[in-house]
Amino acid sequence: MLLGTNGSGKSTLLRLLAGLLDAPQGKIHLQRPVGFVFQNPDHQLVMPTVGADVAFGLVDEDLAYDAVRRRVDDALTMVNLLHLRRRPIYALSGGQKQRVAIAGALAQQCRVLLFDEPTALLDPDSQLELVSQVRDLVKRQGITALWVTHRLMELDYCDRAVLLEQGRVAADGAPHQVRQALQNLHLA
Repeated sequence: MLLGTNGSGKSTLLRLLAGLLDAPQGKIHLQRPVGFVFQNPDHQLVMPTVGADVAFGLVDEDLAYDAVRRRVDDALTMVNLLHLRRRPIYALSGGQKQRVAIAGALAQQCRVLLFDEPTALLDPDSQLELVSQVRDLVKRQGITALWVTHRLMELDYCDRAVLLEQGRVAADGAPHQVRQALQNLHLA
């Protein structure tokens, strides 16, 4: 997880990693493809139904219909939404929309997932449910995930955390070490 106060550089770093911004200097190397899940899923869901939206990212791969269908079904199964394949996007909850966005990245067989405060628009119960589901999913699938947040309770769901302060790393390590650093900096 990548933590920090507003303006600390979390989202900018994530956009640099995703290739959405050009690095002003240096180079960034990530195993492609990289999946990016925005804070607001409405900013990335573009098709009318769940299945169509998950399949949308596969257009450039020139796959046969059966292969697309298999990838969509597999991705929706991973996020527990296969039963909603034909459901209109507008009829989904915020948490379901976030899981559709994640399924889109999984269908593209992304090995790296970047999350920009995906729980920001969810109620407290849905926040913890989503972070728990993502943690379990990435462990099962062997995927690398970087989760940007400012919610300290989400720190309990990560293996490693980095605290940014004014664009610089202020702490890096196990969740308990970063939590201690937050307390020392009087940010917690």
